[in-house]
Amino acid sequence: MEICVNGITLFYEKHGKGAPLILLHGNGEDHHIFDKLSEKLQNNFTLYAIDSRNHGKSEKTDDFSYETMTEDIFAFCTALSIEKAYFLGFSDGAIISLLLALSHPEKIKKMALLGVNLSPSDFTEENMAFIQDMYEKTKDSLFYLMMKEPNIDILRLKEIVLPTLLIAAENDLFRPELYPELEEAFPNASLLIMEGHEHDSYIIENDMLYPDLISFFEKR
Repeated sequence: MEICVNGITLFYEKHGKGAPLILLHGNGEDHHIFDKLSEKLQNNFTLYAIDSRNHGKSEKTDDFSYETMTEDIFAFCTALSIEKAYFLGFSDGAIISLLLALSHPEKIKKMALLGVNLSPSDFTEENMAFIQDMYEKTKDSLFYLMMKEPNIDILRLKEIVLPTLLIAAENDLFRPELYPELEEAFPNASLLIMEGHEHDSYIIENDMLYPDLISFFEKR
């Protein structure tokens, strides 16, 4: 399905029944990273799996900023009369969810942030060096985005009072102390570390998060 919002066309798939759950993928990916997990989640929620601008089947533009992608999702929810939804964001999708919680908190009931970071400095030196090398080789704006954004002050997280589930891999892309810092900074957050996993290995073609997500989203 396609929808015109915020001056561009976004591609998305809608499945399931129940309360709305927005699925937001990571950098260089599309909504299909959630396919296996969606097969289960659609029994509990109405899923909206969106391709971000410059990704998948959504429109390609010259604007690669997280702030613009956040406004895309706000406009998406407004256009479809989604007053309040659950959010599940991975990597870039988690950044977008976090920015939406800061700018339009009324749109989010609860959010699960998977592999999120607040700034480029959160990457380990090794992983940032890889990103910089890939950008030099490809000049791909998606690599440049990770080198320059996001830039979220950790002190702003105290503004987010909605229930938040932080999920990170044991062997993630970021400095290991990041996630305990985030858990402490959020007023209402819990942290789950996926032992033995890499940044995306517990998401791609994997439904292992289903029990934890259901427990979090459906807890009263």
